[in-house]
Parts: sequence; C-alpha cells; structure tokens
Amino acid sequence: MTVIVTGASGVLGRQACHSLKNAGYDVIGVDLSKERPIELDARVHFIGGYDLSLESDAASCVKEIRSIVSNVKALINIAGGFVWETSLASTNETWERMLRINLFTNLNITRGIVPLLSEGSSIVNIGAAAAAKSDLGMGPYTAAKSAVLRLSEALKEDLKPHGVRVNAISPTIIDTEKNRADMPDANFDEWVQPGEIADLICFLISERSSGINGENIRISGRQ
Repeated sequence: MTVIVTGASGVLGRQACHSLKNAGYDVIGVDLSKERPIELDARVHFIGGYDLSLESDAASCVKEIRSIVSNVKALINIAGGFVWETSLASTNETWERMLRINLFTNLNITRGIVPLLSEGSSIVNIGAAAAAKSDLGMGPYTAAKSAVLRLSEALKEDLKPHGVRVNAISPTIIDTEKNRADMPDANFDEWVQPGEIADLICFLISERSSGINGENIRISGRQ
C-alpha cells in the first residue's frame, strides 16, 4: 500500500515518512527541493523539484507518481510554510504567498491524486491550532491554515460517496530546531513532538480509525 507525503524534506515530513515506512507502507515523498535530504529515510522513494502551488507542476508530479503506482492508500498533505507579519504591515503578496504554499499546494496535488484513491483510502491535511483564533502577526498564516481546514471539510463531502475519508490535524507549536532558535525563551517541553503527529497520521489512515471522517484533531503536546 502506497502513501504520498508532501513536504517530505521538512522536519515533520521526514518523520512522517519514517513512521509510515515503519508501519509497513510504501512511501513516496514529494518536495519542492530537488535534493534528497540526507535525514530522509533511505527506504522512501523521493520525488523532488515540483512546486505544488502551480497546477502545471502538480500535474507533472502526479504523472511521475502514476508511472510508479496505480493505486494510493493515503495522501498526507504536509507541504506549507509560515510567516510572522502584522496584518496592516503585510502586503498582498504575503497573504497570497501563504495561500499558495499552504492551500494551493494541498488542493493541486489532491486533485491529481484523488483518482488513484479507492474505497477505504484517506487524506490527512495538516492545519494549525492557531487557526482557531489568530493573534498578533499571525493573520496571513492563520488565514491560509483556516482555508486548509475549510478545504478538508469540503473534500470530506466530495469524497464521502467514494468511501475516501478526509481528516485534518492541527498541532500547536512543533518542536523543531528552527522553532527553538526563533523562540529561545519558550518551554520546549510543552511543544508537540513530530513523532506524535506522525503516529496520529498512521492511526488516521489505518482501519482502526475507519469511523473518523471530517474531523479536525487538535494536538497540543504537554500544554
């Protein structure tokens, strides 16, 4: 059974690929970067160099995936990005960029992969707990992640007749080296571990979660 993971070069993407591989899935990792990260599990088939925010690149990526597999068990949409800018100081380009890299990367690859999903398959989208209520400097990012959650809800209705489940995971701050560098005074012990999110992904695409559909699951570490 094959699982597609976007944003495979990132911290969460690499962890998800590793956990899914250990769970017995064949994993195809997709990323904007052309270079395979050395930290990525060697057992993962890596496809790089596609900007999924562009319909043409997403279509080319799906074409390459189709040359490898004809059926997909799950699509895990992790690709995205963050910016901190106050709403009044930000430009339209910032808002558009957040939508492109968080929403359109998701929508474009999903359109292409859905025909490969059969009954019992799943889509898991990564949202953000911060999307529930924005804060200073979080407007562009939370607006984009809110759009991802609304997309998840819409896709659940689109795909329900086909037996394909769609769920979202909304973590609070994820424990990464970059986040630690950006917030050195924070209590890292309260942050979500990438492995915790990866374990939840594995659960949500398994038969054990067959009754869970259309949910947005908040994961908040030890807060």
